[in-house]
Amino acid sequence: MIDVRPSQQMRDLGVVQQGAGILTEPARAFDLPTERDKAEHTVDELFAAMERIGQVHPFAKGMGIAAPQIGIARAVAVVQPPGAAPAIILLNPRITACSGETDEQYEGCLSFFDVRGLVRRPLKITVETTALTGETVTTVYDRGLARLIHHEIDHLDGLLYTARMLPGTEPIPVEEYRQTGRAWVYDGA
Repeated sequence: MIDVRPSQQMRDLGVVQQGAGILTEPARAFDLPTERDKAEHTVDELFAAMERIGQVHPFAKGMGIAAPQIGIARAVAVVQPPGAAPAIILLNPRITACSGETDEQYEGCLSFFDVRGLVRRPLKITVETTALTGETVTTVYDRGLARLIHHEIDHLDGLLYTARMLPGTEPIPVEEYRQTGRAWVYDGA
């Protein structure tokens, strides 16, 4: 049996891979509620992609996917928190505040799934999104969920997590990563 690299597996599941221009360009916001049907269709496409990916890879830390990762240059992402919590839909998300308190944890990305990188992120973020009806919704996320949400919003801004790694650090091969299947660890949690 031929061993398929994680990045090839993701490509086969329809995930755009590193090097594609769409991953480094800011996504275009939806005009809501005018583009509600288009937004709903894109969300459905994201959920379908998550379903395909979840069938072949477990995500103990939760997972997220942004529209550019499935070839759609629009500002929407879906995050599935760990456990049985409902999925979070991020339409036109914008981070409006970050805590000064940060931590470093390893992250992976479906668009280059062969490696994991150590990324410093705020422990708490405030995010504004747009509801399908056009209203603005503000939500505060913390710890692992803040990390997942921030990672996906970065995708919509055309940033990969490698841009947030400290200078001089490089991602490690997934074979060297020892935290697969485990939740992120936080002090006092």
